[in-house]
Amino acid sequence: MLSDLSRVSFDYFIRQGNPENGLVADRDRPGAPASIAAVGMALTAYPVGVARGYIGRPDARKRTLTTLRFLWHLPQGTDEDAGGHRGFFYHFLDMASGRRVWQCELSTIDTAILMAGVLTAAAYFDWDDREEAEIRDLADRLYRRVDWSWAEDGSRTVRLGWKPRSRFLKYRWRGYSEALILYVLGLASPTHPLSAESYHAYVEGFRWRTAEGQDYLHAGPLFIHQMSHIWIDFRGIRDAFMRNHGSDYFENSRRATYAQRAYAIRNPNGFRGYEADCWGITASDGPGPADRRIGGVRRYFYGYLARGIPDGPDDGTLSPWAVAASLPFAPEIVLPALRHLHAIGLRDANPYGFTASFNPTFRERHGEPAGWVAPETIGINQGPMALMIENHRSEFLWKLMRGCPAIATGLRRAGFSGGWLDARP
Repeated sequence: MLSDLSRVSFDYFIRQGNPENGLVADRDRPGAPASIAAVGMALTAYPVGVARGYIGRPDARKRTLTTLRFLWHLPQGTDEDAGGHRGFFYHFLDMASGRRVWQCELSTIDTAILMAGVLTAAAYFDWDDREEAEIRDLADRLYRRVDWSWAEDGSRTVRLGWKPRSRFLKYRWRGYSEALILYVLGLASPTHPLSAESYHAYVEGFRWRTAEGQDYLHAGPLFIHQMSHIWIDFRGIRDAFMRNHGSDYFENSRRATYAQRAYAIRNPNGFRGYEADCWGITASDGPGPADRRIGGVRRYFYGYLARGIPDGPDDGTLSPWAVAASLPFAPEIVLPALRHLHAIGLRDANPYGFTASFNPTFRERHGEPAGWVAPETIGINQGPMALMIENHRSEFLWKLMRGCPAIATGLRRAGFSGGWLDARP
């Protein structure tokens, strides 16, 4: 089952990629733009594909080099149709031209995920070869170009994004989120680093709480507990916050995974399908917006939304990819859940593995155990599934990225110590 999921999840980045420039579609919907986060995950997935025999090293090298060359030469500046500005990239780009679409924001977190993939490529393609040397050089230049300090915008934390007309978005990355990887990479920059105080300000918003019988650093959506772990092995390394709580971020994600399962068992809102082997509440598509009366209860269903536990929002929508991405943390509860999701048919109709999300409560006909099933596959869902399965099976990316100077430097500047980090020369 895991071999199948690994292979078909990887295939998304091949089939939905543009071989002419390396961009990867946000969704498998015709006409969808590229997602720069999906590009970062593709760059991370190519080495995994080589290791697993899904793709040859020459092909992976060609795809990677094509991508990095295109990103480097994309116009940067304040023009509204540029590809990026100050080293950051717009969230969504035209699949052919690489120019900004939908008047979207210059995204700090999506650029961070892209840079994580760029640095993965540099770490993996280490042969004494002209093309692999160019990959390392382009990766270094792309990373050095990002002006992380500019994104602080005069304060201690990083803005979520920026637009040419309205400038910086209102909100900042403060409080536990997927931005852990952003702060690590930003702190390590040799050219435009985040200030020393930025990480401490980010941590000031953390909330340690008890939820569903687990004491942990809380974040409702499951993806927050997974995203940064694709590239960083947090086992046994701690910052000041985790030292004070006698834990680490890997253990924290294990507890968050168990909290998800406990919430599904408790099922406080009485949704169909929730049980010990059926859970996974995170950011996902949903069947809404819709308002229905089901079993005498009025239910409101959302579209795309960051769902979470225990405080919601929760409309009965579950995400199999988020279950798979928790595999390294708690395989003893994840594997039975994956078998259950397979048994109710969520693998059958999707060429890239499990369907992105489903809602057993929202049913068009009786006798459909999965209920509503998402019609599209999303690139940033496929990445965590394929890459975290590989970390569970072989620790491939964790081992590779321990040797990435930006990861080690950023962790140390954030105050992390212990484990593999102290063992490095």
